[in-house]
Amino acid sequence: MPTHTMLRKIASYFTALSDETRIKLITALSVSSMCVSDLCTLLNLNQTTVSHQLRLLRGIGAVDYRKQGKISFYYLSDQNLAEMMLNAVNTI
Repeated sequence: MPTHTMLRKIASYFTALSDETRIKLITALSVSSMCVSDLCTLLNLNQTTVSHQLRLLRGIGAVDYRKQGKISFYYLSDQNLAEMMLNAVNTI
C-alpha cells in the first residue's frame, strides 16, 4: 500500500489532469513540442489561459520547457503521460 504522502501526491496529480483545458494541452504536446502562441492558435485559447494551465502542469512535473532564443517550447516531460491518455481514450 502506498504511503499517505504518496497517496496525496497521486491524488494531486490526477486532480491536475481532471481539467479539460489541461487535457487538451497534454494531447497537443503529446504530438509535438510547441510554444505558447502555437498552443493558443491550435486550441483557440487566450495566452493567459494557456500560460496558467502550463504552469500548473509544470508544477506536477507533467510538462517542461526549453528556451530557444526568447521563445519557450513546452513538451511532455514523461511519455508515460501520453500513453496514459491514450489508455483513457481506449478505455472510454
